[in-house]
Amino acid sequence: MCSIIGYRGSRPAARIIVNGLRKMEYRGYDSVGVSTLYGDRIETRKGVGKVAEVDKSLHLSAMSGTIGIGHTRWATHGGVNSVNAHPHCSNSMKISIVHNGIIENYQSIRQQLRGEGYVFKSQTDSEVIANLLQRNLELTGSIRESILRTLSRLEGSYAFIAIFESGTIAAARYKEPLIIGLGQSAYYLSSDVLGFSDHTEDAIFLGDKEMVLIGPSGMEILNFDGEPIQPTITKIEHELTTVQKGEFSHFTLKEIFEQKSTILRTAEAPWYDSKKMLDRLSSCKNLYLTGSGTSYHAAQIGSYLLSKYAKKRAEPMIASEVQFLPHFLDDEAVLIAISQSGESADILGAVNLAKEGGAEIVSVVNSPTSSLFRESSYSIGLHCGPEIGVAATKSFTSQLVAMYRLASQLSGRKIDPDFKEVSAAVSKVLSNSAKIREIAHDLEAVSDVYVLGRGIHFPIALEGSLKIKEISYIHAEGLPGGELKHGPLALMHKDVSVILVNPDDCTHSDTLTGAHEIKARGGKVIGISNVYNDIYDSWIEIPTVHDAMFPILESVPLQLLAFYTSIQKKVDPDYPRNLAKCVTVR
Repeated sequence: MCSIIGYRGSRPAARIIVNGLRKMEYRGYDSVGVSTLYGDRIETRKGVGKVAEVDKSLHLSAMSGTIGIGHTRWATHGGVNSVNAHPHCSNSMKISIVHNGIIENYQSIRQQLRGEGYVFKSQTDSEVIANLLQRNLELTGSIRESILRTLSRLEGSYAFIAIFESGTIAAARYKEPLIIGLGQSAYYLSSDVLGFSDHTEDAIFLGDKEMVLIGPSGMEILNFDGEPIQPTITKIEHELTTVQKGEFSHFTLKEIFEQKSTILRTAEAPWYDSKKMLDRLSSCKNLYLTGSGTSYHAAQIGSYLLSKYAKKRAEPMIASEVQFLPHFLDDEAVLIAISQSGESADILGAVNLAKEGGAEIVSVVNSPTSSLFRESSYSIGLHCGPEIGVAATKSFTSQLVAMYRLASQLSGRKIDPDFKEVSAAVSKVLSNSAKIREIAHDLEAVSDVYVLGRGIHFPIALEGSLKIKEISYIHAEGLPGGELKHGPLALMHKDVSVILVNPDDCTHSDTLTGAHEIKARGGKVIGISNVYNDIYDSWIEIPTVHDAMFPILESVPLQLLAFYTSIQKKVDPDYPRNLAKCVTVR
């Protein structure tokens, strides 16, 4: 996936575009590029690296012109190099485009255009858009018609922005986000409101199969049949306009420490139309939960809580696997779709399949303006604020809070969480960050880490191992504690570290048995528990809370371990290699 941005106004475009790209860099950061229109000439500069690096070497911010587009890339088609970086220009150099998504039929379009004499410089699927626009513009003489004809040929998912030498900027979206910001005599186009939140609070969220043309006479929004659309203007949440690291060295650390307050914010936020939603969840015959990565681990916790306390069978499914199980999703089913961004392609694909089968959708999502929110019958907001670090932290604990609240409501409060107590306990864990940082020193040189948990703690073991993999680049594997002797014990030796998620509950003594088996084979054991045991080589203490609430506490030291290990290894935890925050390709 990628971030795209465009601007047309009276101010220098390049500086606005580069600043917007910096704020959206979590969406992709392999390479960066900018095109601006100055006079009747489009200039393009692009290179490999993060925004600040490429800006410094190529002086992107200094480019002239008041119309422009920009892009940060997360590579899908073609290697990471300056040729494959966006923007891509048409053969005539009179059109330049930036694109997010995948054009599935790009090979056949490329073959046709090559047969007509067009030359392609990159390996990307995106370059066909620029040349197809040129071809159709030469045939019709109309920018509007050239875009409509181009859209009729494209298959896949996409949002793209194009600038034409005539001074028009145009954009279209299908299954990828694209938002218009409205300023004073200025227009902004972006894949995320963060791209223009410094400049305006007024936004239009383009719908699927909608396009926009912005020229000297103003803005026109059309559907893919060329019919005019009357847009709705939305006010951006104020908190989106003030995303800064503050006193923290990294967004990831800031967001870990924010959890003491975001837990309460999610716990206290009202649910819109909650009675209807709860009635539907109570009456449905089949209940499923889905998510990707971290959100899937939240779905596993949700399944456990709903089964145990609400006596509701709720099956968790990995979002990317739902396409192979669509027969489960019918008009007797409800799908709870969990996502931080609400824009990930796998979760939206699962939701579309569920809706096609007749199922209703309840979303658990951080963004009330996301595609997932708009596709849902009901939605539970996380309200934890923008999360810039690619590895989910505060959004995960907020997802857990939403799952606890849901289990409490559906069970008639058979579980009644005290989130103020949980927030205070998280604060105590965070106050112990110096010790956790010391323990991270021991993980720096380790090649393999295993994280063990039983019962409700197993999804936390999976989440902890994911965090270690994501931001410290150490091979890590989450395991059910009882499965240790069914294979993984063969991997235990003196250079292996094992983290036990082991609070003093019904799983405690069995998990300790596994610790003895690990120690007998030379492995080092890090215990995360509210009680000490001398089997631990290192002990990370967590406060005692109600047994069911331990997962929220356990996740925090695992996040800190991953963060501090990445710092020890001189890895940027905010932007881990090869990953992006919101994966909008399938």
